[in-house]
Amino acid sequence: MTHLTLFARSRQGSGRLADTIFRGTSRFAAVVVVALLVLIGVLLYLNSRLTWETFGLSFVTGQTWDPVKSIYGALPFIAGTILAALIAVILAAPIGIFTAIYLSELAPPRLATPLTFMIELLAAIPSVVIGLWGVFILAPFLRDTVESRIVSIVGWIPFLGGPAYGVGLFSAGVILTIMILPTIVTISREVIQAVPGSQREAMFALGATRWEVIRRAVVPFARSGVIGAVILGLGRALGETMAVTMVIGNRDAIPGGLFDQTQTIASKIATSFSEAQVGIETSSLIALGLVLLVMTVIMNVIARLLVWRVAGPVAGE
Repeated sequence: MTHLTLFARSRQGSGRLADTIFRGTSRFAAVVVVALLVLIGVLLYLNSRLTWETFGLSFVTGQTWDPVKSIYGALPFIAGTILAALIAVILAAPIGIFTAIYLSELAPPRLATPLTFMIELLAAIPSVVIGLWGVFILAPFLRDTVESRIVSIVGWIPFLGGPAYGVGLFSAGVILTIMILPTIVTISREVIQAVPGSQREAMFALGATRWEVIRRAVVPFARSGVIGAVILGLGRALGETMAVTMVIGNRDAIPGGLFDQTQTIASKIATSFSEAQVGIETSSLIALGLVLLVMTVIMNVIARLLVWRVAGPVAGE
């Protein structure tokens, strides 16, 4: 047996050992992440068990939060969380996706590079700073322009009527839009740039225009990743705290209109936990955290199933 054969077998054995170690390490890391998620959920449940034993599922459907009478219901905060996140995603998804397409496919490098840097820098701004900007600049601007104009034109529609406060659900949705845009733009841009150049070249060879190449070759190939970027943005919108707390109005009620003041689960916990009495009130706030965790997991599972369904035909091709 030659030295070359021995060396090849030695390399093959060390390669298999490295693969085994890498596979085991990756599996262990995945198990740890899942275990941490389950552990967080269990600890939240144990610390909020008093609330669940007292109110049961009526805690989720209840609309009254009254510490004086020891009555606690989470529905206003669940509604505020979902509505604020939906407003943010509805506004941020098209803006973010079209921005990513422009930066990766249309913008010249001398323009795309600084714009990308500025968008990524936006994600580094502390949420409390964005909240202060929202209180003193964004909210008055929205009140005097966008909100008042919408009320004057289509205020006869119930959800779009009512007084324009400036501070409320719509302002919170706009703040969240600004905060999740960097996530959507950055990830979508990376996914679009990862589309093989042969996809574009084949379309150009068939005489397609640049818009047709983007619409028929680039976007279909990258759509699962783009949806994933929107999912990550939705996850941040659901859990954002300080900026939303400063502009949403912090009113314990289900919003009856787009411009009403309300609260999210995160803002309610942030504004109430430090002053909560030990016992049923603290337990109810922890139960709100458990509800938020469950909502986030459910929405991400639904979104992931949607990604698999959308990406299936592409993978099959």
